[in-house]
This record gives sequence, C-alpha cells and structure tokens, in this order.
Amino acid sequence: MSNEPIPIGSMVPLTGASAADGREFQHGVQLAVEEINASGGILGRMLEPIYVDTRDQSAECVTAAARQLIGDHGVHAIINGYNIGAHNAEYEPIADSGIIYIHHNTLLQHHDTVMQDPDRYFNCFMGDPADYWYGQGFIKFISWLRDTGQWRPESNRLAIISGSRPYSIVIANAMRSVAEDFGWNVVLGPEIVRTPTTEWRGVLDAVRKARPSVLANTHFYARDIAHFQKQFLESPINCLVYLQYGAMHKTFTELAGKAAEGVVVGTVIGLLDDEIGRSFAVKYRQRFGQDSTPEVGCLPHSSVHHFALAAAAAGGTGAPNDFEQNQRVAAKLKQIIYRSVAGIIRYHPKWQAAVPYPDATADPSLGVPHLFYQIQDYQKDQALIAPEPYNTGRFRLPTWMTRSGG
Repeated sequence: MSNEPIPIGSMVPLTGASAADGREFQHGVQLAVEEINASGGILGRMLEPIYVDTRDQSAECVTAAARQLIGDHGVHAIINGYNIGAHNAEYEPIADSGIIYIHHNTLLQHHDTVMQDPDRYFNCFMGDPADYWYGQGFIKFISWLRDTGQWRPESNRLAIISGSRPYSIVIANAMRSVAEDFGWNVVLGPEIVRTPTTEWRGVLDAVRKARPSVLANTHFYARDIAHFQKQFLESPINCLVYLQYGAMHKTFTELAGKAAEGVVVGTVIGLLDDEIGRSFAVKYRQRFGQDSTPEVGCLPHSSVHHFALAAAAAGGTGAPNDFEQNQRVAAKLKQIIYRSVAGIIRYHPKWQAAVPYPDATADPSLGVPHLFYQIQDYQKDQALIAPEPYNTGRFRLPTWMTRSGG
C-alpha cells in the first residue's frame, strides 16, 4: 500500500459574499484532517487538504474548482460546506471521476438529481438535510413554542420575507405551504427581495402594516440580515423575529451588536451544546481564534470524519476513476451512522442526504437535529432552545416585544 498522502479537495468561497463562512469551512476541514492524521490517518496514510476558492459560487466557478481538484491534484474526495449557486452543475465532473463528494448545499435539488440516476450519482452526498426542511421545521418550532406556553402570540399572523436565491425561496415557500396546517395565517409573502442588499426599509414598512406576530426572513447573508435586524428595530412591532442560518455567524452579531438580542436563528445542522459540542468549540477556538465560528466549521469537520471512517471500513480511499473502490466507500457511508459534534449523521438510502430530526424522523438517534438558537446576549454564545432533548436553554421574550406590549 502506498505511503503517499491522500489528497482531499475542498471547494470553499474564500472571496465574495460568503467569504466569512468559507473561512470557517476551510478551518473545519483543516481541524478534522489534523485530528485524523494525529490518529494515524486512514489505514496509515496521512490526509492532505487542498483548497480551491469558488468565489461567487456560480456554476462556472464551482465546476471549474471541481475539475481543478480532480484533474490537477487527483483528489480522492471533495468535502466542503455549501456553494449556493452551482445548482448541482459540479456533480457532472465529479460523477465522471467516481470520487466521493460530500457537500452542505442544503438543496432539495440534490434529492432529485441523485434519485433520477442513482448509479451515476452514487458518489454524491449532502451532509445536511435539504432546504425544504427549514420551512416545515420552522412552522413546527413556532407551533411548539405556542402550544407549550413558552410564548403567547397576539395573533396567528405570519409574514415571510425571502432573498432572491432559490435556496431562500424554497424555504419561504415551504413555510407558507404548511403554515395553515398548524393554525398560522400568512398575511404577507413570501415577499422576495433582490439580494444581496443592506436596504430593507421598504419591505419592513409592508410588514408593519400587516401586523404579524411572527416575522421570518429566509435570506442568509450575515451582513445583509444584520442590517435587516437593525432597521426592524428602528420601529419594532410585537412579533417574534426569525432569521436564517447566517445569523449564527460572528459577523452577524459583530454588525448588529445589541440589536441582535432576541432574534431566533435556525439551522438544519449545527453545533450541539453538550459535552462533545462544547469540547469541540474550545478546541476550534484555540486553533483558529476566539472570533472564529465553530457552529459553522463543524459542518465539513463532521463530514471529513465520517468519510474517514467509511474509507477505513471499506479498505481505503479511491482515486479518480477507481469506481469499484469508491463504490465500496459510498456503501459504507450509507451504512455507518456517525455521531458527530452536530449530532447523528445518517444518510437516507435514496436521497443520500442527512435525515433531519424531528422533521423526518421522530427518533433522535436516527437523525441530525434541526436546531433553533436564540441570541440572548450578543457577546456570548447563542442559547440552544430546541429541539428536545438537545435544548439547553429556554426561549426569552425579546425586549422589543416587551416594550411594544408583548
């Protein structure tokens, strides 16, 4: 067996609108590689990470990055966070090569692509649940808050704002599609705002006229939604505010400051506030600085470890065009349930995406938890308030709701 390092590729947006997340994705891969190598690598072979910048995350940039990693570096796998905008175009050169690909694009389109031709896309995995589950899970979450008496909304009125990325629109539409089933009345939206943008006052005027008890914004760029929250507080109304994934990032709280306090944030995969998660956060910040965001870096970190376990169980990794060995690794990825710092990663046998709890399974041992945090002190870690049994905090009424009569 060769003693040469195993090249592991990673396509990360190190420049552009998602650069803050891109840095954390790079950090997550790096830390996982260091941990695996410290334990002897994969069957004695060390891992060597290779990063390519995907810039604006367009289909052209991401596909070019995949070709570069495969053609120039001969990587045995590509593992990274998200690249929103490629719309699965990168699957083609990756499928041609046969190497394992694990991403966190959070797109329902992944399900469709894999299921329409499972033989061709046997090697393509999504390490988190699809965007659709954000919408359904959010409606279940606010209903749980209401039904358990943790929050008493003035009405059942819901307003939904979406960014212009398909990811955000899918989530917003999913919210609307199930809202009525849980007793909510969508009185505005989805209102689609062309993004990226830092100007939200026009759509916020419409929100104030609609008088919702819940306001959800499914756009995910941290800087943009920090401005959204500050502009909301220029004239707050008595409603719960939910912001998409990007509000988990340090960039959001740094820009929004105290205005961030009270915001609820959701992610279909994130860092657990338990012994394993807290230990990871300490190690991550020691390695990359106190201003780093382990809640984001944990995504590819988990996937690199899961891949290493599967490859070791399969007898090693597969190089480009070694379809037989890569099929063995893919089979092990679907067989091995991995308890990561983000919870249970179990790939659905047909979707080849992580199964979410409690959205798609009622068993917390068989799905990755769809987490809801609340920013209760912008200078501290966010409070994990759902789902049970993972929650370690409780929802608090935001001060703007108290001021406005909530």
